[in-house]
Parts: sequence; structure tokens; C-alpha cells
Amino acid sequence: MKGFERLSRILVPAELKDFWRLLGLASLVGVLAGLGAIAFYLMLDGARYLFLEKLAGYHPGHPVGEPPLFGPSAVELRSGVLFLLPALGGLISGLIVYYFAPEAEGHGTDAAIDAFHNRAGRIRGRVPLVKALASALTMGTGGSAGREGPIAQIGAGLGSQVAQWFGLKPAERRILLVAGMSAGVGAIFRAPLAGALFGAEVLYCKLDLEYEAIVPSVVSSIVAYAIFAVKFGWEPLFANPGFIFKNPLELAPYLALALLLAAGAVAYVRVFYAVRDFFRGLRIPRPLKPVLGGLGVGAIALVLPQAIGTGYGFCQKAIYGEPAAWLLLAVGAVKILATSLTIGSGGSGGVFGPAVVIGASLGGGAGKLLAGLFPALDLQPGAFALVGMAGFFSAAANTPLSTIIMVSEMTGNYHLLVPSMWVCFLAWLLTQKYSIYEKQIPSRLQSVVHLPELMEAALEKISVAEVLELEKRPPVPQVRPSAGLKELIELFENTPYSCFPVVGDDGLVVGQVSGHELRRLVGREELGQLVVAADLLHPLVAVAPQESLLEAVRRLEKSGEEEIVVIESAHHQKALALLSRSDVISGYTRKMAEKAER
Repeated sequence: MKGFERLSRILVPAELKDFWRLLGLASLVGVLAGLGAIAFYLMLDGARYLFLEKLAGYHPGHPVGEPPLFGPSAVELRSGVLFLLPALGGLISGLIVYYFAPEAEGHGTDAAIDAFHNRAGRIRGRVPLVKALASALTMGTGGSAGREGPIAQIGAGLGSQVAQWFGLKPAERRILLVAGMSAGVGAIFRAPLAGALFGAEVLYCKLDLEYEAIVPSVVSSIVAYAIFAVKFGWEPLFANPGFIFKNPLELAPYLALALLLAAGAVAYVRVFYAVRDFFRGLRIPRPLKPVLGGLGVGAIALVLPQAIGTGYGFCQKAIYGEPAAWLLLAVGAVKILATSLTIGSGGSGGVFGPAVVIGASLGGGAGKLLAGLFPALDLQPGAFALVGMAGFFSAAANTPLSTIIMVSEMTGNYHLLVPSMWVCFLAWLLTQKYSIYEKQIPSRLQSVVHLPELMEAALEKISVAEVLELEKRPPVPQVRPSAGLKELIELFENTPYSCFPVVGDDGLVVGQVSGHELRRLVGREELGQLVVAADLLHPLVAVAPQESLLEAVRRLEKSGEEEIVVIESAHHQKALALLSRSDVISGYTRKMAEKAER
């Protein structure tokens, strides 16, 4: 037994126990997220079969790696039913969300991002179930939405719940929230590495990562993916003919694709939020707004049915290069409107799935046109569709790193990494001011979550001497142990200080008189010489000039005083100055400004 304990201490040092415990909990989150992804996908495909195929007779197609779980249905197309179905789905899902979990409205990922930054990682326990049900109804009845938002919020909710069950601190709760989000996305898109990076990257609109969450997210994503794949298979979501990048001259047409995708991403973001703001301004009951959005989607279904639903079947055709260029470009443009009507009106679903379809459609259409313009390059329109899937979402969501990997994992093709990186980063650079996720913040530097640790890091690098500039400070007021109350109150009232070092015969500090004590005694002059400094003596709270500002702040907080005594050294307690809280703030601000100018 002792040998086991000794081995345990060697393998898991005390300082790493919390980290390993967190990884264990991340594995549990991965199990729950994997099971949640299975349940969610069963609900999605069941709703699709029941509503779109059995009731409306509409057969949207599917990607090669994801054959239908139910069906097929022999029902012929019923246009009237197809027109009304998105409104019906909007009504039912709107009522469920309104009455049970209003925070489950919309595309979900934003809610998870907001919970991370502003809610200490807390998500109510009912949210995952409400989100799954509402999203399955929205997409199953033809709403143009994707799985990423719902599964991100479902996974994030499960991670948050696990953290709350085990009474974790807010910092650990936020990490498990990200791990849950990553696990859900990695599982349902069969992209475990991209899912892990997505959760860490999507929190910020600049190229930044929540790096503390990456290892737990990798663990949870692997576990969730493995559980999901055991049930539904290990094949990538989309099949492809094996595209290869073999000619650097192709980068010129891909540059044109990047420009098109950037323009499309800006249109996607602007149209989406314009529609969202329009519906928010409507003075009708909130559950009825998705009904109006659904009627708009139903009207689109009568003209261009390829633009409704998840659209993954059409995306697969775009990769194979089957549809005509005009149809691809039309679906890409109209899908922006259909998605905005579905989710902007209050429907429940994600924005990644539609972005993938829009990117594939615009990419495939552009690829066909460019292949005609540059026949000597032997361009493959399907390759442009595949690269377009990555480029469009990179630009719309400011997530170039995870999106490049995700599309590679979703298609099983890593031979187009060069054009994918080229297009993704060019499109991302052109759309920095826009994001489909409005709850993103620029970077860790702007996150209130990381403000304490960032300030601590800065304070640790600034010494007390740098802030005080001791050679320019006036002499510090010092009192003898025999000083009477009247003298102390006069110092308190006529100097900017509220606490004073008490100095012995050798000139060294023996303690201090607290400002809190003096405030209590102001107006009690009748005590005269009955009370002297020695009667009010408190233990010395001091800091040396060479110590960091962080240490001074910690001691100030512990003492509760407004000032701290600066002494020559721990071995020679001669009072040099008083450091106040305002000194800390002004000195910190000045030093940060100086460093910014360098």
C-alpha cells in the first residue's frame, strides 16, 4: 500500500493533482456529450423523416458518410405542406423555448460564449434538453440551420452541469464548459481535433485561443467522437474524389475565390443581424416570430428547395461538381436569407452548417466559372467547393485554424491544405470587423475572465520603487510611541495619509497607527493624553522598494488599510514612504503607457 502511494506521488505530483482531476472530469463530459450527440442526431433524423419525407414528400438528399437512419419514403412532393412545415416547426419550437428556456433561442454557440465570458460558466440544467428538442423540430421541418450551435450549447451545458455537480471553481467550470462544447462539435461532425480547437478559438474574434482549455477539450472531444462513431460509423461526413493541389498557379483563381467568400461572409453577417433586429422590433408575441420566419422559408422552399433544411445533401453534390454554376451561386445567395429568417426570427439551430453549404455552393459555382476562364489550369470545381466550405466560415466566424482542420476531417481530404490555408486566412483578413458570433470578444486581453491574471502578471513586473520614485517623495510622517491623540488626529486631518508608522528610539519602525482607529476617535479630544500612539499600535504592514507591486497589493488587501509602509528592507525597518492604493493605480497606468509607447 505504501509502495502504491509512493508510486502515485511520483507519477502524479501534488501540484498536478488538480489538473489530472480536471482531465478525468473532461473524460466524463466527453462521455455525456457523445451520448448527447447520439440522442440529438437521432432526434434530427427522426424529425426529418417524419416531417419532410412522410408529410411533405421532400427528399433532400444526404452526404455519403451519413446515410438516413429512417426511410426511404415513397410519398410524392406536397408543395402546400412543404410551404407550411417551417412555420409549424417555428411555432412548436418557439413555444418550447419561450416557456422552458428562453436562452436556448437562436444559434446556441453565442449563448455558450456568453456563459463563458459573463456568467462564470453557468448554464441551466434544462437548456441541453430544450435546445436539442427545439433544434430538431426547427431543422426537421425544413428550417435552414445547422447542428453546430445546438450541439455546442448542449455540450457546454453538460460541461457546466458536471462542474456544478462536483462544486468546481468558476475557472474550472469555464474550462469544462469549453470542453463540453468541443466534445459535442467534434462528435457530431466526426472531427475530434477540429472540435477541440473550435471550442478554444470561437471565444475570440481575433486570432487567440483559450489555451488552458485545449488539453481538456482534446480529451473530451476524443471520448465523445469515439462514442458517437461506434454508433454511426467512422467514415468522414462527406466523400470526395480525392482532390490534389499540384499547380501553384492555381493560387490565383483561389485568390478570386477568397474575395468572393469574404464578400459573401460580410453579406451573411449583415443580412443575418438585420433580419434578427427586424424580428426583435416586431410587436407580436415572441413565440409567433419564428412562425413568420418559417413562412418566409416556406416561400423559398417553393422556388428553391435546395436552400432549406441542413443542405448537406446539396453540399455533397457540390463537392462532386454536379449542379450547374447558376444553381450553385443561387443556392449560396438564397441560403443566406433562409438561414437569417430561420434563426434570426427566433428559431433554434446553428450557423456553421448553413455556412458550410453556402461556402460549398459559392465555391463550386466560382470553380465552374473559373475553370471555363482558365482551361489550361485544369481546375476542379469540386475542390473549390471543398475549399469554399472552409473559407466562408473562417471569414464569417473568425475561426480560421479550427475551420481548416474541421473541413479536412469532415471530408477526409488533407491534400488541399495549401489552398485552404491560402483562402481561409485571406478571407479572414478581409472580414476582421464582422462576425456571425456577436458575443465574441477581441482577445484574452479584453476578457473580464482573464483581467485579474493579466493584471497580476503586469503588477508582478513592476517594483514598488518604480512606482513611488522614492527620491521625489516628501518625508513620511512618523510618530513616537508617546505621541498623544491630539497630535495623531492633527496629522490625520492635515496630511493626505490615514495610517502612520510608529518609530522607536533607534529610528526603526515598531508598528503603525491604523487609519480606521483614528477615524473612530476623531472628535474625542477630551481623551487628551490618556490615549497615546503606543495604545493604538498595530502590527506593521510593510513592503520593501525592490518587491513587486503585486506583493504590495496583496498585503494592502490583507490589512484592509489605505496605505502600506515602504521600509528600507526586511532586516532594516526604516520608513521610507507610504504607498497608497491610488499610488498603485496611477503608477500601474503610467508604466503601462510607457511600455505601450516603446
